[in-house]
Order: sequence, then structure tokens, then C-alpha cells
Amino acid sequence: MTDFPLHDETTAPEDSKAMLAESKKQNGMIPGLHGTMAEAPGLLAGYRYVHEQFLASSFDKDELTVVWQSVNVEHACHYCVPAHTAIAKGMKVDDAITDALRNETALPNARLEALRSFTLNVVRNRGNVDEAAVQAFLDAGFTKRHILEVVLGVAQKVMSNYTNHLAQTPVDAPFQKFDWQKAA
Repeated sequence: MTDFPLHDETTAPEDSKAMLAESKKQNGMIPGLHGTMAEAPGLLAGYRYVHEQFLASSFDKDELTVVWQSVNVEHACHYCVPAHTAIAKGMKVDDAITDALRNETALPNARLEALRSFTLNVVRNRGNVDEAAVQAFLDAGFTKRHILEVVLGVAQKVMSNYTNHLAQTPVDAPFQKFDWQKAA
């Protein structure tokens, strides 16, 4: 496997140094994902921007978590599932939601289950979602804006999940207690 560097604000390419310094300021550390992405400054900048835009979407904290973790679990991301478990705890998302997403069991309500189902449909079918699935999502109380915001969330997770797969990004110490492996 190719060995990817885990950069900090001193070893990163020049165009990544300020982003890593900001990441350290925001997170109290440089997450391994950011340190890995720093090798390609455009990827790190794009990821950070898409992340900010997804956070600013019309989804609430529970819904953000459903989109993120649905994609993370589907992609079996060894880094992002634990990281987003910690993020969900920080956002005060009910553990029942996080546990259901991590374990691929039923979510606590039909609306969140509809969001997970639609998100997985988008991922599994590469955006080629049939009209019945779109209508079921809309019937669950979501909007056309939400459809496109799912695409935004999926795009963010593709950047991080694929990076972590290719680089085998080590799970950061604060996230290790949330270690996860996809059920067989």
C-alpha cells in the first residue's frame, strides 16, 4: 500500500499550512483526515468548503448525522464512522440514532429512516434514483432542496471516505474509543 504522509502545519505543502493551522485551532488538533488531505491542497480546501456548506444546509443535527453516517457505513469507512460518532456526541445527537446508524438497525422515527433510505439510494445508484424513491422521500416531509443537499453531503463523504480508504488514515486518539467495523 502507498504510504501517505500525515502532515502538520510545518510539513505540509505551502498551500495547506494555513488550513492546517486553522484546523488545529478549531479542533484542538489536526485530524488525521486533514493531515492526509493536506498533501493535495485543493482537496483539503474543497473538503473544508463542502463541509461548511453541508453544515449550513437546511438539515438539523440529527439529519446531518443520518446523511454522514449512512454514507460512512455504506462505504465502510474505518476513520469516518468513529469520527462522526464523536462529532454526533458533541452535537448532542441521541445515542439511539448513532447506534442505529453504526449497527444498520432501524432508526427511532420514520422521517430519519426515510432520509437514510434516500441517501443510500443516491449512493448505491450513483444518483440515478427512481421516481418512486424520490416521491417517498418527498412524502416523508422532505423537499427538493433536501434532495440536492443529500447530494452535497454525499459529495463531502466521498472525498473523506475515499481518501481514508486510499491512505489508510489512522484513527485519531479521541475517536479510537468509537472504533467500528462493518458487520459481516
